[in-house]
Amino acid sequence: MKILMVLEVDFPPDIRVENEVTSLTDAGHEVIMACYSKKHPEAITHWRGCKIYKRQISEFTYKSSVGALRVPFYFHFWRKFLEEIIRSEKPDAIHIHDLPLAKLGLELKERFAIPFILDLHENWPALLVLSEHTRSFLGRLLSSNAQWVRYEKRMCDDADRVIVVIEEAKERLSSLGIDPQKIHIVANYPVLDYFNSLQGKKEGQGKELILFYAGGISLHRGLQYIIGAIPEIIKEIPGMKLWILGDGRYRKELDRRINELKIWEHVEFFGQVPYKTVLEKLALADIALIPHVRSPHTDNTIPHKLFQYMYAGIPVISSDCAPIERILRKTAAGWVYPWNSSDAFADLVRSFKELRKEYDPERVRKIVEKEYSWEKAGKNLLQLYEGLSTESED
Repeated sequence: MKILMVLEVDFPPDIRVENEVTSLTDAGHEVIMACYSKKHPEAITHWRGCKIYKRQISEFTYKSSVGALRVPFYFHFWRKFLEEIIRSEKPDAIHIHDLPLAKLGLELKERFAIPFILDLHENWPALLVLSEHTRSFLGRLLSSNAQWVRYEKRMCDDADRVIVVIEEAKERLSSLGIDPQKIHIVANYPVLDYFNSLQGKKEGQGKELILFYAGGISLHRGLQYIIGAIPEIIKEIPGMKLWILGDGRYRKELDRRINELKIWEHVEFFGQVPYKTVLEKLALADIALIPHVRSPHTDNTIPHKLFQYMYAGIPVISSDCAPIERILRKTAAGWVYPWNSSDAFADLVRSFKELRKEYDPERVRKIVEKEYSWEKAGKNLLQLYEGLSTESED
C-alpha cells in the first residue's frame, strides 16, 4: 500500500514515527510523509525510503492550533497542503498522527474514498488540561476541553482503524463506546539494536548514588517531589546526586526550590544534550527516574524510556502511573511510589541498597527482548495494514 502519514511536527526526528515508517517500508509498503517546518524547508526530502513533503508554517498559524476546533486557520493550512499531496501521490490510506488533525483525515477519507487510520500517541484531551498554554486566559477562551472530548469520540468512531500505545489506552476508548475491534495497540517499545552497546554501571563503581532523569522539565513531570525528598535522603546517603538531562519552563521553579533547600551540591542540570550523551550518562547511573504526575494523561500512555532503562539494566523508580506501575510490578524491573509523596520516594531511595539485591538486570533484559521490543509492536502495525489491504481487495 501507499500510505500518507501526517505529522504535526518537523520530521525527523520522532522515535515512534521513525519506527513505524521503517517497519512499513521494510515490509514493502510505500510511505510518504506530510509535516510542517518553522524554518525554510526544502519542499521534498527523503528519509530511509520515505518521501517527505514539508511546508513552512507561520508562527500565527502554529499558535492557532490550540483553538483549531473554534478558529479554522490551522485546518485551512493543512487542508490545502494535504489535498495537493493526495492529488499528486494518490495514496491508498491516510495515517494521521495524534488527535488534532483527525478531522482532515475524515474529510479526506470521504472525499477520496481511502481508509483513515488515527494514531493516538496520547490521551489528547487530558494532555490539554495539563498544558500551560490552555490554562492562560486566551487558551481557555480558544480551547474547550469538553469540545475536545466530544471531538475525540467522534473521530475514533469514524476512523477505519485507531492505534493506541498501551493496553490502558485501549480500555479507556472502549469504555467510551469505541468499537474495540478497530483499536490496535502499537506500543512505544524500543528498537533494541540501538542500545546493545550500552552497559550498566558496574557494582562498586564510584561512591556516589546517582539518580538519573531525562526528559522535559514541567510541572507535570513531577521533579518537584524528587527535589523535595533530597534533604531526607542525604541524611543517610550524603553522596547522592540527582542528574537532570533536559530543559523546560519549570526549571526556574526547581532552581528556586533547590536554593530554598540548600541542596545545590546534590543536583546537576545538564540541559539539552545529544542522545548519545543521554545514553552515556544513563550507563553511569544507579537509578533511572520516571516521576510523572499521575493523571488521566499519564495513566493512558507509556514512555519509550521505561523500556530503554530496563534493557540497559538500570533499576527504575517511578511514580504510580497505571501502565508503568503494572509493568514494573510484572517484571520486577523497579519500584513505585505515590506520585505526590516525597517521603515515600525518599524511603525507596534510602532502601535501595537492600532493594537492589532483588534486581536481576539480565533477567529484566531478557524480558524486554521477549515482550517489549519494537519487533513485537511493529508486527501489530503490519497486521493492521494487512487487514486493510485484504478489505480493499474484497
